[in-house]
Parts: sequence; C-alpha cells; structure tokens
Amino acid sequence: MARIAVIGAGMGALAAAARLAVAGHRVAVYERTDTYGGALRRFERDGFSFDTGPALLPLPAVYRDLFVKTGKEPLESCVELVQVDPSSRHVFADGTEVSLPNASRAGVVAALDEGLGAGAGKRWGDFLVRAREAWDRTRRPLLEEPLWPNWQVLAEREPYPSVPHKRLLRTRRAGSLAEVGAWELRDPRLAALLESHALGYGLDPRVAPASAAVLPYMEHAFGTWYVRGGLRELARAVYERCRARRVEFHFGAEVTGVLEKDGRASGVELADGSVPEADFVVAGVAPGILARLTAGTVLRGESEVPPQPATAGRLTLLLALRGPRPADTAHRTVVHAPDREAELEALFGTAAGQRRPTVTVLRPDDPCLAPADHEAVTVTTAVPARPGEPHGDLVDHMITAAERAVPGLRDRILWHEARTPGDTADETGAEGGAVPVPALAAAGGRLLHPSNGTRMPGLFTVGGWAHPGGGLPHAGMSGALVAGLIVEGPEFRGSQ
Repeated sequence: MARIAVIGAGMGALAAAARLAVAGHRVAVYERTDTYGGALRRFERDGFSFDTGPALLPLPAVYRDLFVKTGKEPLESCVELVQVDPSSRHVFADGTEVSLPNASRAGVVAALDEGLGAGAGKRWGDFLVRAREAWDRTRRPLLEEPLWPNWQVLAEREPYPSVPHKRLLRTRRAGSLAEVGAWELRDPRLAALLESHALGYGLDPRVAPASAAVLPYMEHAFGTWYVRGGLRELARAVYERCRARRVEFHFGAEVTGVLEKDGRASGVELADGSVPEADFVVAGVAPGILARLTAGTVLRGESEVPPQPATAGRLTLLLALRGPRPADTAHRTVVHAPDREAELEALFGTAAGQRRPTVTVLRPDDPCLAPADHEAVTVTTAVPARPGEPHGDLVDHMITAAERAVPGLRDRILWHEARTPGDTADETGAEGGAVPVPALAAAGGRLLHPSNGTRMPGLFTVGGWAHPGGGLPHAGMSGALVAGLIVEGPEFRGSQ
C-alpha cells in the first residue's frame, strides 16, 4: 500500500483519488480552498441556486465508468441524470432559429432543413460523418492512452478528412475550423453553429485546427446531459465516493512545495510548515503553479511541445428572475453574435472595442434551483482571461442578447451577479482565470497538454491542465490515466 498525496480537489484529482483508494492505496487530498470540485462551484442567494462552472455534462460514460470501477453503486444511484432535449436552440444573427434534437442525426438534419432551408441538414450531416472519422482516429491516443512519447505524430497529422476545395486556381483543404465552416458548410448560420462549439471552450475558430470538429461530434454522438440540482451535485457524488473509499481530505491546506528525496517525489510541504510524506504525488494544478511548487519545470516534454496559445476565460451572469419558466422553454439557447468577425477580433485580437457577444442562455427545468414561480437563468460568454478587466458594458450587451432567448428579460430581473475570470482564478488557481481546452490533434501540437508523467519520478499531473485537457469528461479521463500509471507502472497503455 503506497501513500499518495493529491494536490487540489478538482474533478480530475477526485477521480484519481477514488480509483487509487479502491486499488488499496492510502490517499490524502490537500485543497487550499474550503471545498471540493474545482470549477464545479455553486452560488446561492435568496433561495436561488446556480452552477458557476460547467452546467452540462457531455459523455457521461466517463463518470459511469468511474462509479462502476470504485464501488457497487452506479452513477445513477447517486445523481439524477437528465438528457437535455432539445440539445440546443440557436438564434442566428439574421433572426432565423432552429432547435436541434439530442443525439439524433436524422432529427438534426430535418430540423436544419426546416429552419435554414433545404440542403442545410445534408451538409451538416455529411460534416458529422467526417467528424466521426476524426473522432475514430484520435479517440484512443488523445483520450484513453497516456500521451505518446512520439507526440509529434499527433501534432503533425490532421485527422479531419477535409473536402477538396478549389480556391484561386488551386485545390485546397480546410486546415482550420473556420475554413471547414466556410468551404464545406457554405452557410454563415451553419458556420456559426460549428464555431460556437469552439467558442464554448475559448478557442478561436480561425486558428483552431479542423480536428476541432470532434467537439460538436461528441455532443451529437453521446448527447447532452444535465444533473438534477446542478452539476455541483456531480462533484458532491464523486467527493462522497472518495470519502466512502476512505480518502482523507484536508481543506484550507495550501501546498507550498513538492518534496524530493533521492531524485523522486517524496511528499508535500504545507503553508503551516507540516511536511506529509508520500510515495507518490498527484498534482491537479496549472503548469505555472506546479513549476513554483517544484522550484523549476518538471513537465515532461515542455521544452519540446509548443506552448499552448492563450486561452479565454468566461464571464457568467447569474440572473434571479420573477415569474415561472414556460413549459416549452429550451434548456440551452445559443444567441449568435450579429457580427462574427468583430466578435472574434474583440475576443482574440489586439483591437479594443465594444463586443456584441455570442451568449449561451441556460434555463434548466429544475424546481430545485429557484423559489416557486421564479426562475434561475445563467448567461455565459467567452472573454479574455484577464482578471480585473471591467465588464460593465459587456454585461449590458449580454443581457440585451439574452432577451432574444428570454422575452421580457429585463423586466423580470430581481437581481444579477456577475462572475468574472478573476473569480475563476481565485477558486481554481488558473492563471488569469483561463479555462483549459480539450486536447486536439494537429496545429503543430499547440493544443496538446503536458504528459501525466513528469521528469520527477513519482510526480504526476491530473486535471484540465494535463493530458487530455479541459472539460468534465477529459478531467475524469485524466484521473483514470494517472491511476493506471501509478497502479500498473509506466507500461500502462490505457483501458482496453
């Protein structure tokens, strides 16, 4: 039985802790804040309750596997999973609208043909077929296996089978997600639909590789799910599973250093001066924090893997509304920006200026979230990851955009709370309040993440800033990979 110290109580760290504990190891988690869950936090006021991080769960099979592997109670015995249908409603700049059914290719094709015109559904359906090919090519190396030592293969090879396109007397293939939209979908509304999946992760579709097509494919193939009571309930369930497996938790325990003895990790040093010893250390923190904890850089391959591009943060408005939620309301509505190029330049470029943002409006059908005859609504948009930046004008623009999804919104607001990247930085420690993106192939390796193993034997990284990157499913996968590497050793090659 090994002693294992886990730094942080984010979802990846919790997933690793539960798996390691059930394998017979003694696991202790040290979390600098007063609670668990990382970005999966909850804000409560006046009987209203809001998720302040992720609010929907793609690919729930990752957490079903975690619960199966760590105990007899399945995930559905611990939380109530609800499939969101329609998966999303989209309000485009020209006023057209479309609602997309959950996990139904035929239904999506029919809805797009009806809402956007004949042929739109077929073009999107054909795109999903190509996106599935990219998914099949990258699923194992990017999600289910430790990062390959020859990661350059993933960096150089574009797995998305772009359609040949004649342009300026040359035959070209789309290399970015924006080019896929322009050249293959050939409809600005379909392009906006595609690019909204990149924006949801803070990715610039103009430079995101075509392999980012796997993001809408995941949602289409595996559905979109909600946890009754909010996604914070998923964090609670994983935390309670850890406690049931006798994982020790120390909250308000800030780790200030990783101990090293005889060339390998040997424990952690805490701010109070105590030095718990360990045979392995699992760090669920961002790379900059880990570098400080180790008095240097220990991430394997960091000197060779190109640095990741700056990622965006999220501005989230929590709206307490008077009046009940109409029965036919979509859970999620994406209101697209009126000027796509201006939106992208304001978010990712160097030019300053007012933004008219793409916003996502979340209106769960969940009486647990608000008093009777009231409604809890969340509105989110991507913003630069710069804590302290004023967002007053942007908040007003977000409310204006959200009124296209919630008629009469301003008159219904009792109060609102804005959550900025600064709040994210305080809660997760992520530099600038940035949100980590999922690992993606191609793009020269810019969207790969550091390996779960490090140059210091016995020290591993887990969570959104490690392989395979950001997002709730990816966090759960990273926990499985780290547990496999510790239990089975460096020969571990992922689940079969």
